[in-house]
Amino acid sequence: MTNLVPRDNFFQELFDFRRDFDDIFNKILLGNSVMQRQFPTAFGFVPPFESYIDKDTKKFVCHVYLPGIEPNELEMLANGNVVTIMGERKVTTRSKELNPIHQEIVYGVFERTFELPEGVVPEKLTAEYHNGVLEITAPITEAALPRKIEIKTVPLVKRAAA
Repeated sequence: MTNLVPRDNFFQELFDFRRDFDDIFNKILLGNSVMQRQFPTAFGFVPPFESYIDKDTKKFVCHVYLPGIEPNELEMLANGNVVTIMGERKVTTRSKELNPIHQEIVYGVFERTFELPEGVVPEKLTAEYHNGVLEITAPITEAALPRKIEIKTVPLVKRAAA
């Protein structure tokens, strides 16, 4: 009774194709690093970055990783609380006579934009470049820092009266 509808190999291949297509589409949308290594020119160079709030120094800190890019080839703009970093990773070692066997390094023009968290003073942004890492810092207002809130306990007598 379970085999009333004959399963044809065609339908199985169709379902497999759909699943593979969905996987590729999801990897492209999620920026899968495996896809970037397999098809580097399709994705372009997108510099990774990390940012955090340093509670000790009361500063916002952002590190943008830009290996192989000279600091004079970078441009950084701030518009309100939005920061944009632009530049280009140029091909320096390739000759027309060389055919690459394996290539994971991506070249080209890039633009990376991110929003500053609430409490960061954008007028006091500074940027320093050290060993391929652009460090962006700015002071943060006291109100934006996390604060500890004391939790009070209610005496047992007051809970019983309620």
